Amino acid sequence: MVARTRTMASSTLALLRLAAAALLLLVAGHAHAAMGIRVDVIRLPSASSPPFPAAFREAPAFRNGDECPPAGSPDGRVDVAMTLDANYLRGTMAAVFSILQHTSCPESVAFHFLALRRGGGDGAANNNDDPLAAIRATFPYLDPSVYRFDPSRVRGRISQSVRHALDQPLNYARIYLADTLPADVRRVIYLDSDVVVVDDVRKLWSVDLEGHVVAAPEYCHANFTKYFTDAFWSDAELRDTFRGRRPCYFNTGVMVMDVAKWRLGGYTRRVEEWMAVQKQKRIYHLGSLPPFLLVLAGDIKAVDHRWNQHGLGGDNMEGKCRSLHPGPISLLHWSGKGKPWLRLDSRKPCTVDYLWAPYDLYKAAATALEE
Repeated sequence: MVARTRTMASSTLALLRLAAAALLLLVAGHAHAAMGIRVDVIRLPSASSPPFPAAFREAPAFRNGDECPPAGSPDGRVDVAMTLDANYLRGTMAAVFSILQHTSCPESVAFHFLALRRGGGDGAANNNDDPLAAIRATFPYLDPSVYRFDPSRVRGRISQSVRHALDQPLNYARIYLADTLPADVRRVIYLDSDVVVVDDVRKLWSVDLEGHVVAAPEYCHANFTKYFTDAFWSDAELRDTFRGRRPCYFNTGVMVMDVAKWRLGGYTRRVEEWMAVQKQKRIYHLGSLPPFLLVLAGDIKAVDHRWNQHGLGGDNMEGKCRSLHPGPISLLHWSGKGKPWLRLDSRKPCTVDYLWAPYDLYKAAATALEE
Protein backbone atom coordinates (compact mmCIF):
# COMPACT_ATOMS: atom_id res chain seq x y z
CA MET A 1 0.00 0.00 0.00
CA VAL A 2 1.13 3.55 -0.66
CA ALA A 3 1.78 5.66 2.41
CA ARG A 4 0.19 9.07 2.06
CA THR A 5 0.36 12.10 4.31
CA ARG A 6 -3.37 12.59 3.94
CA THR A 7 -6.02 9.94 3.54
CA MET A 8 -8.04 10.05 0.32
CA ALA A 9 -10.56 7.82 -1.41
CA SER A 10 -8.38 6.51 -4.20
CA SER A 11 -10.45 3.60 -5.41
CA THR A 12 -11.61 3.99 -8.99
CA LEU A 13 -14.75 2.07 -8.11
CA ALA A 14 -15.55 4.54 -5.38
CA LEU A 15 -15.16 7.42 -7.83
CA LEU A 16 -17.44 5.74 -10.33
CA ARG A 17 -20.05 5.21 -7.62
CA LEU A 18 -19.77 8.86 -6.60
CA ALA A 19 -20.22 9.97 -10.19
CA ALA A 20 -23.23 7.72 -10.65
CA ALA A 21 -24.79 9.00 -7.44
CA ALA A 22 -24.26 12.58 -8.55
CA LEU A 23 -25.90 11.94 -11.89
CA LEU A 24 -28.90 10.25 -10.32
CA LEU A 25 -29.42 13.23 -8.04
CA LEU A 26 -29.30 15.61 -10.97
CA VAL A 27 -31.75 13.58 -13.04
CA ALA A 28 -34.14 13.33 -10.11
CA GLY A 29 -34.00 17.08 -9.65
CA HIS A 30 -32.90 16.92 -6.02
CA ALA A 31 -31.21 19.94 -4.54
CA HIS A 32 -30.37 18.46 -1.15
CA ALA A 33 -26.99 17.11 -0.08
CA ALA A 34 -25.96 13.50 -0.42
CA MET A 35 -23.06 12.16 1.63
CA GLY A 36 -22.31 15.76 2.57
CA ILE A 37 -21.75 16.83 -1.03
CA ARG A 38 -24.13 18.98 -2.98
CA VAL A 39 -23.90 18.20 -6.66
CA ASP A 40 -26.68 20.29 -8.16
CA VAL A 41 -24.77 23.58 -8.26
CA ILE A 42 -21.56 24.23 -10.17
CA ARG A 43 -20.45 27.84 -10.14
CA LEU A 44 -18.94 29.66 -13.06
CA PRO A 45 -15.44 30.94 -12.30
CA SER A 46 -15.43 34.65 -11.65
CA ALA A 47 -14.15 36.92 -14.37
CA SER A 48 -11.85 38.35 -11.71
CA SER A 49 -10.36 34.98 -10.69
CA PRO A 50 -7.18 35.23 -8.58
CA PRO A 51 -3.75 34.53 -10.08
CA PHE A 52 -3.00 30.89 -10.76
CA PRO A 53 -1.26 29.82 -7.53
CA ALA A 54 -4.11 31.13 -5.40
CA ALA A 55 -6.78 29.60 -7.66
CA PHE A 56 -5.93 25.97 -6.84
CA ARG A 57 -5.86 24.18 -3.53
CA GLU A 58 -2.71 22.37 -2.48
CA ALA A 59 -2.77 18.66 -3.29
CA PRO A 60 -1.85 16.08 -0.67
CA ALA A 61 1.63 14.61 -0.77
CA PHE A 62 1.88 11.03 -2.00
CA ARG A 63 4.72 8.76 -0.86
CA ASN A 64 6.27 5.64 -2.32
CA GLY A 65 5.25 2.23 -1.09
CA ASP A 66 7.75 -0.19 0.39
CA GLU A 67 8.29 -1.97 -2.93
CA CYS A 68 9.40 1.24 -4.68
CA PRO A 69 13.00 2.41 -5.23
CA PRO A 70 14.25 5.23 -2.98
CA ALA A 71 12.85 8.64 -3.86
CA GLY A 72 15.10 10.39 -6.38
CA SER A 73 16.68 7.16 -7.58
CA PRO A 74 16.97 6.78 -11.38
CA ASP A 75 15.97 3.13 -10.95
CA GLY A 76 12.29 2.75 -11.62
CA ARG A 77 11.87 6.39 -12.69
CA VAL A 78 8.85 7.08 -14.90
CA ASP A 79 9.21 10.13 -17.15
CA VAL A 80 5.94 11.86 -18.06
CA ALA A 81 5.82 14.82 -20.46
CA MET A 82 2.94 17.29 -20.81
CA THR A 83 2.48 20.79 -22.16
CA LEU A 84 1.84 23.62 -19.72
CA ASP A 85 -0.71 26.00 -21.17
CA ALA A 86 -2.62 28.59 -19.13
CA ASN A 87 -5.80 27.78 -21.07
CA TYR A 88 -5.61 24.10 -20.06
CA LEU A 89 -4.00 24.48 -16.64
CA ARG A 90 -7.05 23.19 -14.78
CA GLY A 91 -6.89 20.02 -16.83
CA THR A 92 -3.15 19.65 -16.27
CA MET A 93 -3.64 19.90 -12.51
CA ALA A 94 -6.25 17.15 -12.59
CA ALA A 95 -4.06 14.95 -14.78
CA VAL A 96 -1.03 15.25 -12.48
CA PHE A 97 -3.20 14.68 -9.41
CA SER A 98 -4.71 11.53 -10.91
CA ILE A 99 -1.31 10.10 -11.87
CA LEU A 100 0.09 10.61 -8.37
CA GLN A 101 -3.03 9.29 -6.67
CA HIS A 102 -3.16 6.01 -8.55
CA THR A 103 0.47 4.98 -8.90
CA SER A 104 2.22 2.86 -6.29
CA CYS A 105 5.44 4.86 -6.65
CA PRO A 106 4.43 8.55 -6.95
CA GLU A 107 7.86 9.82 -5.89
CA SER A 108 9.34 7.93 -8.85
CA VAL A 109 7.32 9.90 -11.42
CA ALA A 110 9.35 12.69 -13.05
CA PHE A 111 7.25 15.37 -14.74
CA HIS A 112 8.55 17.28 -17.76
CA PHE A 113 6.52 20.32 -18.82
CA LEU A 114 6.79 22.12 -22.14
CA ALA A 115 5.75 25.76 -21.82
CA LEU A 116 5.82 28.58 -24.34
CA ARG A 117 8.86 30.79 -24.42
CA ARG A 118 7.82 34.33 -23.54
CA GLY A 119 9.13 37.38 -25.32
CA GLY A 120 12.00 35.44 -26.79
CA GLY A 121 13.33 34.58 -23.33
CA ASP A 122 12.72 32.00 -20.66
CA GLY A 123 9.88 33.94 -19.09
CA ALA A 124 9.38 34.78 -15.42
CA ALA A 125 8.71 31.44 -13.77
CA ASN A 126 7.86 33.05 -10.44
CA ASN A 127 5.20 35.44 -11.70
CA ASN A 128 1.81 34.90 -10.07
CA ASP A 129 0.18 34.39 -13.45
CA ASP A 130 2.68 31.77 -14.61
CA PRO A 131 1.34 28.19 -14.90
CA LEU A 132 4.59 26.75 -13.57
CA ALA A 133 4.23 28.78 -10.38
CA ALA A 134 0.76 27.29 -9.98
CA ILE A 135 2.09 23.75 -10.43
CA ARG A 136 4.76 24.32 -7.80
CA ALA A 137 2.30 25.85 -5.36
CA THR A 138 -0.24 23.07 -5.81
CA PHE A 139 2.32 20.25 -5.72
CA PRO A 140 5.10 21.71 -3.50
CA TYR A 141 6.75 18.32 -3.03
CA LEU A 142 7.31 17.83 -6.78
CA ASP A 143 10.45 18.92 -8.57
CA PRO A 144 9.23 19.22 -12.17
CA SER A 145 11.43 20.09 -15.11
CA VAL A 146 10.23 22.82 -17.44
CA TYR A 147 11.41 23.52 -20.98
CA ARG A 148 10.57 26.70 -22.83
CA PHE A 149 9.28 25.93 -26.30
CA ASP A 150 9.91 28.63 -28.89
CA PRO A 151 6.65 29.10 -30.86
CA SER A 152 8.56 30.53 -33.83
CA ARG A 153 9.83 27.00 -34.44
CA VAL A 154 6.44 25.93 -35.77
CA ARG A 155 4.53 29.08 -36.67
CA GLY A 156 5.59 28.92 -40.31
CA ARG A 157 4.72 25.24 -40.46
CA ILE A 158 1.19 25.33 -39.00
CA SER A 159 -1.78 25.17 -41.36
CA GLN A 160 -5.27 26.23 -40.34
CA SER A 161 -7.34 23.30 -39.07
CA VAL A 162 -11.00 22.70 -38.23
CA ARG A 163 -10.57 24.06 -34.69
CA HIS A 164 -8.52 27.06 -33.56
CA ALA A 165 -7.22 25.27 -30.45
CA LEU A 166 -5.51 22.71 -32.67
CA ASP A 167 -3.47 25.45 -34.34
CA GLN A 168 -1.68 26.62 -31.19
CA PRO A 169 2.12 26.16 -31.18
CA LEU A 170 2.11 24.05 -28.00
CA ASN A 171 -0.11 21.52 -29.76
CA TYR A 172 2.92 20.79 -31.95
CA ALA A 173 5.49 20.66 -29.14
CA ARG A 174 5.17 16.85 -28.90
CA ILE A 175 6.93 16.63 -32.26
CA TYR A 176 10.04 18.12 -30.62
CA LEU A 177 10.07 16.09 -27.41
CA ALA A 178 13.20 14.17 -28.38
CA ASP A 179 15.00 17.41 -29.23
CA THR A 180 13.94 18.98 -25.93
CA LEU A 181 14.37 16.37 -23.22
CA PRO A 182 17.81 15.75 -21.68
CA ALA A 183 19.95 12.87 -22.91
CA ASP A 184 19.29 10.70 -19.84
CA VAL A 185 15.57 10.51 -20.74
CA ARG A 186 15.44 7.56 -23.10
CA ARG A 187 11.73 6.77 -22.82
CA VAL A 188 8.83 9.10 -22.05
CA ILE A 189 5.05 8.94 -21.72
CA TYR A 190 3.45 11.90 -23.45
CA LEU A 191 -0.01 12.87 -22.18
CA ASP A 192 -2.46 15.58 -23.20
CA SER A 193 -3.78 17.92 -20.51
CA ASP A 194 -7.37 16.67 -20.81
CA VAL A 195 -6.78 13.19 -19.35
CA VAL A 196 -7.10 11.53 -15.97
CA VAL A 197 -5.26 8.31 -15.17
CA VAL A 198 -7.16 5.83 -13.00
CA ASP A 199 -4.55 3.06 -12.97
CA ASP A 200 -0.87 2.74 -12.11
CA VAL A 201 1.00 4.66 -14.80
CA ARG A 202 3.94 2.28 -14.38
CA LYS A 203 1.93 -0.36 -16.27
CA LEU A 204 1.87 1.87 -19.35
CA TRP A 205 5.52 2.78 -18.84
CA SER A 206 6.63 -0.85 -18.83
CA VAL A 207 5.09 -1.78 -22.21
CA ASP A 208 7.48 -3.64 -24.52
CA LEU A 209 7.86 -1.46 -27.61
CA GLU A 210 9.31 -4.43 -29.53
CA GLY A 211 11.62 -2.20 -31.53
CA HIS A 212 9.00 0.43 -32.39
CA VAL A 213 9.55 4.12 -31.73
CA VAL A 214 6.03 4.73 -30.37
CA ALA A 215 3.45 2.67 -28.47
CA ALA A 216 -0.19 3.74 -28.26
CA PRO A 217 -3.70 2.27 -28.41
CA GLU A 218 -4.49 1.58 -32.05
CA TYR A 219 -7.98 1.74 -33.61
CA CYS A 220 -8.09 -0.24 -36.84
CA HIS A 221 -11.91 -0.16 -37.02
CA ALA A 222 -11.88 3.63 -37.50
CA ASN A 223 -12.30 5.05 -41.00
CA PHE A 224 -8.68 5.97 -41.68
CA THR A 225 -9.42 7.70 -44.97
CA LYS A 226 -11.31 10.55 -43.29
CA TYR A 227 -8.13 11.92 -41.72
CA PHE A 228 -6.89 13.05 -45.13
CA THR A 229 -8.39 15.10 -47.94
CA ASP A 230 -9.42 14.03 -51.42
CA ALA A 231 -6.32 15.82 -52.67
CA PHE A 232 -4.22 13.31 -50.74
CA TRP A 233 -6.05 10.17 -51.83
CA SER A 234 -6.26 11.26 -55.47
CA ASP A 235 -2.47 11.71 -55.67
CA ALA A 236 -0.90 8.33 -56.40
CA GLU A 237 2.51 9.35 -55.08
CA LEU A 238 1.08 10.58 -51.77
CA ARG A 239 -1.23 7.61 -51.47
CA ASP A 240 1.74 5.27 -51.83
CA THR A 241 3.05 6.56 -48.52
CA PHE A 242 1.15 3.75 -46.84
CA ARG A 243 2.26 1.03 -49.26
CA GLY A 244 3.44 -2.00 -47.30
CA ARG A 245 1.77 -0.78 -44.11
CA ARG A 246 -1.64 -1.45 -42.59
CA PRO A 247 -2.32 2.07 -41.32
CA CYS A 248 -4.63 2.45 -38.34
CA TYR A 249 -5.69 5.52 -36.42
CA PHE A 250 -3.99 6.23 -33.10
CA ASN A 251 -4.39 9.22 -30.82
CA THR A 252 -1.22 11.20 -30.15
CA GLY A 253 -2.53 12.45 -26.78
CA VAL A 254 -1.33 9.22 -25.13
CA MET A 255 1.99 7.86 -26.38
CA VAL A 256 4.98 5.98 -25.04
CA MET A 257 7.99 7.19 -27.00
CA ASP A 258 11.44 5.67 -27.33
CA VAL A 259 13.24 9.00 -27.27
CA ALA A 260 16.63 7.61 -28.29
CA LYS A 261 15.17 5.78 -31.30
CA TRP A 262 13.17 8.89 -32.29
CA ARG A 263 16.41 10.90 -32.38
CA LEU A 264 18.34 8.26 -34.33
CA GLY A 265 15.55 7.87 -36.87
CA GLY A 266 15.19 11.60 -37.50
CA TYR A 267 11.47 11.46 -36.85
CA THR A 268 11.15 15.18 -36.10
CA ARG A 269 12.42 16.00 -39.58
CA ARG A 270 10.12 13.40 -41.15
CA VAL A 271 7.04 14.90 -39.46
CA GLU A 272 8.12 18.41 -40.48
CA GLU A 273 8.43 17.30 -44.11
CA TRP A 274 4.77 16.31 -44.14
CA MET A 275 3.83 19.62 -42.57
CA ALA A 276 5.60 21.30 -45.50
CA VAL A 277 3.56 19.22 -47.97
CA GLN A 278 0.41 20.26 -46.13
CA LYS A 279 1.25 23.94 -46.60
CA GLN A 280 1.42 23.36 -50.36
CA LYS A 281 -1.40 20.90 -51.05
CA ARG A 282 -3.81 20.85 -48.07
CA ILE A 283 -3.78 17.09 -47.51
CA TYR A 284 -5.43 17.03 -44.04
CA HIS A 285 -7.60 19.10 -41.67
CA LEU A 286 -6.63 18.15 -38.11
CA GLY A 287 -3.62 19.95 -36.64
CA SER A 288 -0.65 17.88 -35.49
CA LEU A 289 -2.27 14.41 -35.69
CA PRO A 290 -2.15 13.64 -39.45
CA PRO A 291 1.61 14.13 -39.92
CA PHE A 292 2.15 11.66 -37.08
CA LEU A 293 -0.15 9.21 -38.86
CA LEU A 294 1.69 9.70 -42.14
CA VAL A 295 5.00 8.82 -40.52
CA LEU A 296 3.96 6.18 -37.99
CA ALA A 297 0.52 4.67 -38.73
CA GLY A 298 0.87 0.93 -39.19
CA ASP A 299 4.30 0.95 -37.57
CA ILE A 300 3.61 1.39 -33.84
CA LYS A 301 3.33 -0.98 -30.90
CA ALA A 302 -0.38 -1.39 -30.16
CA VAL A 303 -1.36 -0.92 -26.50
CA ASP A 304 -4.56 -2.09 -24.83
CA HIS A 305 -7.46 0.31 -25.49
CA ARG A 306 -7.97 0.72 -21.73
CA TRP A 307 -5.09 3.23 -21.85
CA ASN A 308 -6.95 5.76 -23.96
CA GLN A 309 -10.71 5.96 -23.46
CA HIS A 310 -10.66 8.87 -25.91
CA GLY A 311 -13.24 11.08 -27.59
CA LEU A 312 -15.03 12.01 -24.34
CA GLY A 313 -14.96 15.66 -25.42
CA GLY A 314 -17.07 14.87 -28.47
CA ASP A 315 -16.16 15.87 -32.01
CA ASN A 316 -13.90 18.75 -32.97
CA MET A 317 -16.77 20.98 -34.14
CA GLU A 318 -19.65 20.71 -31.66
CA GLY A 319 -18.27 18.71 -28.72
CA LYS A 320 -21.47 16.73 -28.17
CA CYS A 321 -21.69 14.26 -25.29
CA ARG A 322 -20.38 10.77 -25.81
CA SER A 323 -20.65 7.67 -23.67
CA LEU A 324 -17.86 5.47 -22.42
CA HIS A 325 -16.67 2.70 -24.69
CA PRO A 326 -17.19 -0.83 -23.37
CA GLY A 327 -14.34 -2.54 -21.58
CA PRO A 328 -11.92 -1.79 -18.72
CA ILE A 329 -10.56 1.74 -18.24
CA SER A 330 -7.11 2.89 -17.15
CA LEU A 331 -7.14 6.38 -18.69
CA LEU A 332 -10.00 8.76 -19.54
CA HIS A 333 -9.36 11.29 -22.30
CA TRP A 334 -11.58 14.28 -23.12
CA SER A 335 -10.20 14.67 -26.64
CA GLY A 336 -12.46 16.73 -28.87
CA LYS A 337 -13.93 20.18 -28.41
CA GLY A 338 -15.77 19.69 -25.09
CA LYS A 339 -13.62 19.95 -21.96
CA PRO A 340 -15.07 18.73 -18.65
CA TRP A 341 -14.17 21.80 -16.60
CA LEU A 342 -15.90 24.11 -19.08
CA ARG A 343 -19.03 21.99 -19.29
CA LEU A 344 -19.24 21.60 -15.50
CA ASP A 345 -18.84 25.34 -14.97
CA SER A 346 -21.49 26.13 -17.56
CA ARG A 347 -23.93 23.74 -15.81
CA LYS A 348 -24.19 21.73 -19.03
CA PRO A 349 -22.08 18.71 -18.16
CA CYS A 350 -22.05 15.38 -19.92
CA THR A 351 -22.39 12.22 -17.85
CA VAL A 352 -18.70 11.38 -18.25
CA ASP A 353 -17.64 14.79 -16.89
CA TYR A 354 -18.50 13.63 -13.37
CA LEU A 355 -15.67 11.11 -13.66
CA TRP A 356 -13.25 14.02 -14.06
CA ALA A 357 -14.66 16.18 -11.24
CA PRO A 358 -13.06 14.30 -8.27
CA TYR A 359 -9.61 15.29 -9.57
CA ASP A 360 -10.43 18.98 -10.01
CA LEU A 361 -8.24 21.10 -7.72
CA TYR A 362 -9.80 24.42 -8.70
CA LYS A 363 -10.92 26.13 -5.49
CA ALA A 364 -14.16 27.61 -6.81
CA ALA A 365 -15.33 24.19 -7.99
CA ALA A 366 -14.47 22.61 -4.64
CA THR A 367 -16.43 25.28 -2.79
CA ALA A 368 -19.49 24.68 -4.96
CA LEU A 369 -19.33 20.91 -4.44
CA GLU A 370 -18.77 21.07 -0.68
CA GLU A 371 -21.64 23.43 0.17
